[in-house]
Amino acid sequence: MFGFSTVVVSGNSMSPAYNQGDFLFIRSLSGQRHTLLIGQVYLIQDPNREGVNLLKRLKETRMEHGITRYWVEGDSKESNDSRSWGWLEGDKFVGKVLLRYRKG
Repeated sequence: MFGFSTVVVSGNSMSPAYNQGDFLFIRSLSGQRHTLLIGQVYLIQDPNREGVNLLKRLKETRMEHGITRYWVEGDSKESNDSRSWGWLEGDKFVGKVLLRYRKG
């Protein structure tokens, strides 16, 4: 069974798709197999700050020594993302954005 949650967008790294104060409906990805799709927006664990989750768009995947790695970016050029951290492993993906259900 899938778990669902909501988040409120803080910041504008995903602007113009998602903006400060937007409410998002998220499907949890923890504890299950899932396929990550290029172009989709995901809630990920910040690789540099434990307990902090960020919204990022999956831009690219690649296989490296049998491990799939992921490149994520915010829609804003000011975003803190793979452009500064590099490639991520799949365990950093917390949830998938399903929809914006109310604009704050």
